[in-house]
Amino acid sequence: MKLTAFISLVAILLVSSSMAAVFGAVTHPAGPGQATAPDFGPNVLIFDPSMTNIQSQIDDVFSRQERSQFGSTRYAYLFKPGKYNLDVQLGFYMQVLGLGQSPDSVVITGAVRSKARWMRNNNATCNFWRSVENLSVIPTLDQSVNIWAVSQGTALRRMHVKGALNLWDGGWASGGFIADCKIDGQVNSGSQQQWFSRNAEWGSWTGGTWNMVFVGTVNPPMAAWPTLLNTVINQTPLIREKPYLFVDERGRYFVMVPRLEINGRPGTTWSTGTTFGTPLPIDRFYVARPETDNAASINAALNLGKNLLLTPGIYHLESSIRVTRRGTIVLGLGYPTLQPVSGTPALVISDVAGVKVGGILFEAGAINSPTLLQVGEPGSSASHAADPLFLYDICCRAGGALTGEATCFVTINCNNVVGDNFWLWRADHGQGAGWNSNQNKNGLIVNGNNVTLYGLFVEHCQEYQTVWNGNGGRVYFYQSEMPYDPPSQDAWRNGAVNGYASYKVGNAVTTHEAWGIGVYCAFHAAPIVAENAIETPAAPGVKMHHLVTIRLGWRPGSGINHVINGTGASVISTRRATMN
Repeated sequence: MKLTAFISLVAILLVSSSMAAVFGAVTHPAGPGQATAPDFGPNVLIFDPSMTNIQSQIDDVFSRQERSQFGSTRYAYLFKPGKYNLDVQLGFYMQVLGLGQSPDSVVITGAVRSKARWMRNNNATCNFWRSVENLSVIPTLDQSVNIWAVSQGTALRRMHVKGALNLWDGGWASGGFIADCKIDGQVNSGSQQQWFSRNAEWGSWTGGTWNMVFVGTVNPPMAAWPTLLNTVINQTPLIREKPYLFVDERGRYFVMVPRLEINGRPGTTWSTGTTFGTPLPIDRFYVARPETDNAASINAALNLGKNLLLTPGIYHLESSIRVTRRGTIVLGLGYPTLQPVSGTPALVISDVAGVKVGGILFEAGAINSPTLLQVGEPGSSASHAADPLFLYDICCRAGGALTGEATCFVTINCNNVVGDNFWLWRADHGQGAGWNSNQNKNGLIVNGNNVTLYGLFVEHCQEYQTVWNGNGGRVYFYQSEMPYDPPSQDAWRNGAVNGYASYKVGNAVTTHEAWGIGVYCAFHAAPIVAENAIETPAAPGVKMHHLVTIRLGWRPGSGINHVINGTGASVISTRRATMN
């Protein structure tokens, strides 16, 4: 081959590769790929339409996971493209993923559902840790309505419901999160206390109780705060959808990395038929297994330039997993759980751009950790505005499955970090749930500038639930319950002030904005009062929109005295207070 011809061929290949990144997923993604599935381990079940025993396998797993709230087993289902007739029921620690390049590549007729029959009165307030991504469902069960009765720690992403969707099962519910989804019919939120929806579209929306937030959605309900407790924001200012597994028509495995969207149009990223992003062959990922891997083996793979795929199970970490390379992707399948055993953070991310972490449950160990997830070192100062860090579907807990302690769950020191669906939970029930056992001061501390959170749920921490010290912060939806269990007012006092605010913006902050902030209390161990639900500095650039406080009952004389900074009605003798 002549040199000029060779140079021309190289140029063509480079152009083709760049077009895959800029103009969308191509039919034959660049790179060798892998035609056979990696060894995902026994708890990742891969299905294709030719199989005849799928329903029995699903029923067997569900029978074990339906009530396994604090069990140790986790599962992921991967559906190859095609059509299925199934009832896919989800219990605890279950993730259902379609492997198509579009959600419509995998079509399940029947249901992909989360019910609440395991609790009395179909109560879904403990339906945690389950998710569905990248498939379509034609509902034919439950009167042709797909039931997704869930609470925190859950997600519907990149899903097409070809019919109606109910977010409750006839009883209480306390969710939840939808992103990049299309529902052809009506969404009925029923008894849901709160809900966050982003870049979704539906035929119509009905229902809602206290705090419903809609960002970049098509056909949102009417917003008339405080008569109707809906917050509607037309555009999503900054997002990159969560990376996801898929196979091409040759059966090769890839991870698609969607492109960065700035002030994109409302609705989904995929309903036009094209997914814009960059496909990465699965051989660029280290596939970790909990029975064989630890922090040392995982860090060795990361140091070799690999991305990381965590398969289902519990990883007992003798030291921190460390992400130091720009653009590293860390994805969990089936709610893998990272549990430090010697008081270190479970995961530490350096002050580098473009890191993407998603789908992980962080579990506090018996030895106190200063934080479970650390993003950037203290004093991090680099700007990552051109390539932000993204954190998706992050769950943290102390107590419940075991007695565990962590001073803070998530600490963000980097600038330009985007969080998309956090549930940070100090357990109020289960093993080790007690004022002096599962100790945890804070859920989230943000020290970086220009950090954005979509869907922030923080509950039961013993001091401030959220501390925001960086400038330029934005929060779209906040749900928080104060701790249920302070044994006395003296045990829960911030100096001379009764209790701790849930949402604390640091005194030195000059710019911060938040929409749809709900803070609830349910003190049951003693008569307890919190002076404020929210505390912020009196700075013109600090703006808080649509605030609600709720007293859920129990001890007479308990409640929240003010909504924000000494203003707003009390919920000591009444149930609810709101502010614009």
